[in-house]
Amino acid sequence: MTSDQLLTTPDTALPTLRGAVAGLPSYVPGRRSAGLDIAALASNESHYAPLPAASAAVSEAAGTMNRYPDSAAVELRERLARHLGVTAGEVAVGPGSVGVLQQIITGLCDAGDEVIFAWRSFEAYPILVELAGARPVRIPLDDAEGHDLEAMAAAVTDRTKVILLCTPNNPTGVPISHERIEAFLRSVRSDILVVVDEAYVEYAEAGSGPDSLSLYRRYPNVCILRTFSKAYGLAGLRVGYAVAAPAIAEGLRRTALPFAVSALAQKAAIASLDAGDEMEARVAAVKQERARMAAELEAQGWKLQPSQGNFLWIRADDTLREVLVEAFDRADILVRGYQGDGVRITVADPAANDRVLRLLAAHAG
Repeated sequence: MTSDQLLTTPDTALPTLRGAVAGLPSYVPGRRSAGLDIAALASNESHYAPLPAASAAVSEAAGTMNRYPDSAAVELRERLARHLGVTAGEVAVGPGSVGVLQQIITGLCDAGDEVIFAWRSFEAYPILVELAGARPVRIPLDDAEGHDLEAMAAAVTDRTKVILLCTPNNPTGVPISHERIEAFLRSVRSDILVVVDEAYVEYAEAGSGPDSLSLYRRYPNVCILRTFSKAYGLAGLRVGYAVAAPAIAEGLRRTALPFAVSALAQKAAIASLDAGDEMEARVAAVKQERARMAAELEAQGWKLQPSQGNFLWIRADDTLREVLVEAFDRADILVRGYQGDGVRITVADPAANDRVLRLLAAHAG
């Protein structure tokens, strides 16, 4: 019997995906740029070239790409520990913060356990939870596009294992204050891991969000999640990290895919930390553009919540969302539309931002 005959035999049983996988929604990435005139504002990546020190580190490390990277990422973890004032034993790394989050969910959740998060928030949250066989518990955002912490606390059950707090929230840009998170931590059980997802923390104004490291030192069930993909400009290399109690961090390292963070990514991340001043200068420019855009859009009549990320959020029903996304497409501007919720626009260079402002001026009111 040939392989073709085998594949077409009616009673041949084929492998099947797990039910959780077969019904899983695909993560929808931001659309990619296909030409020089297209403004790619659908993904919240840095619009600056990589930091020179990071590029140099990658060039130097490229000569060793025939070798496996350090799977334990010891040098990077030690450098992060010095940067954050913790020990290397409290640090776990992975392929972007989403990779580390998968390690968290895998390490803590059994089938049927619950993970609570705000909605709308980062689109990968429900995907990773369902992939682990756990149950996602979505809590609607409040009227100010932020986390409804009281409702989240009320949703806790005996099966709750993890709570995700995204601050500033993606895609709305709204942070959670230190005082609100601390009150929340006092209200939930200490055996629930509370993940403070700070992918955009570098773009937040001082004092707008939590002092997550001080919360971590006071509450051992806090886990801080961060990335080099945004402000540090290493989205293409995939490196993120978590800070957690040593036993939790060790568990995250155990659940990590071996060699998932390349040697190039590890070297670039270390070089980026050493070039912190240059990164902060770039962040300051983004914040200045964010403020300029927000002020002009509000003058046009758009109602915005103050964003602390490198993006702006326009709440829109599906009719307006479709009108805006289509208009942006015709203008060769790629933005991110969310069905039933709105449109997210990454803050880029002034010329691209001006294109956004001109288009939205024509659709204001």
